Amino acid sequence: MHTVPPTKAAAILACTLIVAGTVLLLSAIDLVLPSVPDMPEIFGTTIAHSQLVIAAFVGGSTIGMLIYGSLAAHYGRRRLFIASLATYIVFTVLAIFSPDIWSLVVLRFLQGAAASGTAALAPGLIRSLFSELGAMKALSAMGSIEALVPGLAPLAGAWLHVHYGWTASFTVTAALVTFICLIIVIRPRLIPSIGTSHNKAAGGYLKLLKSPTYLRYAMGHACVLGGLLCFVFSAPAIIIETMNGEIHDFIYMQMTGVTCFIITANISGNLVKRYGVEPIIMAGTLIACMGVLVLLFYSLIGPNKPEHLLFMFWILNTGLGLRGGPGFVQALSASNGDDDRASAILLVAVTGFAAIATALVAPFIQYGLIALSITTCIIVLPSVFLMLFIKPLGYTAPTLGE
Repeated sequence: MHTVPPTKAAAILACTLIVAGTVLLLSAIDLVLPSVPDMPEIFGTTIAHSQLVIAAFVGGSTIGMLIYGSLAAHYGRRRLFIASLATYIVFTVLAIFSPDIWSLVVLRFLQGAAASGTAALAPGLIRSLFSELGAMKALSAMGSIEALVPGLAPLAGAWLHVHYGWTASFTVTAALVTFICLIIVIRPRLIPSIGTSHNKAAGGYLKLLKSPTYLRYAMGHACVLGGLLCFVFSAPAIIIETMNGEIHDFIYMQMTGVTCFIITANISGNLVKRYGVEPIIMAGTLIACMGVLVLLFYSLIGPNKPEHLLFMFWILNTGLGLRGGPGFVQALSASNGDDDRASAILLVAVTGFAAIATALVAPFIQYGLIALSITTCIIVLPSVFLMLFIKPLGYTAPTLGE
């Protein structure tokens, strides 16, 4: 049974704090990007070692999500959410005083593990605050805000680095997260405290991985978002190295895609209310698959001009926007109360698919857009088969005579 704040205003305030904390902690990876090229000079090291500052955060986040998702079954989300914020603050402050690159790498790993708690816990917390439809709208809104982070955070990080040095992004995030943490400590009942240790339906990660219905939604979401991230991660190199483009071509492509995602994500809840959740998830899935097939078709017969991506990449983003919030909520519903583990598996799958696919396409960058399009298709297209061949949540087989 979910604990809901007594008023709509309290629910909105709680949701705002949860989203703000999650976005701030996740932005830590993008804020530091502009400082990485200067770290060899700052710490007397190599650029390869400096890149580990990014890799360590991602690695820590992956492990942290699984840990927090499991701990939430026993200790309650409110306590762990505060712990995630507090430990992030501690490791961030320590990172500011790193004497060498290896100390910073270790602290970034711990920082990523701490930050992942908010990402793993946020969907379950938000679902506890609202109705199913309200949760879809809230998660879609959170996705819209998170979509802006990769574009805006590096710009803010660059400004901070130029004016105040590499530690400025650490100082700013630590201060803002401290402010959020203090509000929650002062008014702890804003955040639902729900553990699943007494839920007999919950059975750990293995039980979720054995559930076809959960995998239908979770892996479908991971396929679409993981494929999109793979395309985004590899697109700059493809555009510059093989399409004779410039970085502004990538920026324009991203701006168009993010705009389409935000629009469709924020209308998906209303569409669900009108047409039902399954038709909207299916429509989003089909649109996303159409988007990657259009990219593949263009890479095979088109002139492969970078400016043309502006008119195609938005299709994949639109599909994700439609199915993102509803699909995420359905995945949590299919977990039978084990929201935190369900969220952790889903998010780890997203980052895992994106990371593996990006690594696989890297040796074939010289082949241009066709290599990236094929890889993206391989990741995204299975999502439609999951929708077609696994029964949806609440499906009841027709009885004889119906």
